[in-house]
Amino acid sequence: MSTPLQSSDSVGNSLDKLDRAILRCLQANGRETYDVIGERVGLSPSAVLRRAKRLEEAGIIERYVALVKPEAVGLGLTAYLNVRLEKHTETHKRNPMDVFRASVQTWPEVVECAALTGEMDYLLRVVVADMSHYSRFIMDTLLKHPSVQDCKTSFVLDRVKATTSVPV
Repeated sequence: MSTPLQSSDSVGNSLDKLDRAILRCLQANGRETYDVIGERVGLSPSAVLRRAKRLEEAGIIERYVALVKPEAVGLGLTAYLNVRLEKHTETHKRNPMDVFRASVQTWPEVVECAALTGEMDYLLRVVVADMSHYSRFIMDTLLKHPSVQDCKTSFVLDRVKATTSVPV
């Protein structure tokens, strides 16, 4: 029996039509039963289970999570922050990017951080309760960080599209 998944290095070529259908189902509802998924994709529940396990082992399915609506837990303000780091540092200090990356991991307000090309170094998605909480985060945490040179903020007025699904 051949397996369509050999390694995560050749992910794009290794997924067949059924794997992609299973991934779409799981992205829509990670708690869906293998019985229901099997009915939708035309496989037995045990075949869906085998394929799902293979997708997990190959690292294609990273993990299963519960998606929490921020507003429902008192986090009503979302902001995107473009952050520029200092470029020069004394040789005995750690790299400013390494120091910043380590710090971001400890800031609960930051729910996403991406390194960027262009004028700014990072884009942060920050979720906070309100403007007061945002102000405290900026003034007491972000701008006091030794690697941060500058930041520019945009606030979310309305979510036009928000998904965690990737197009498979």
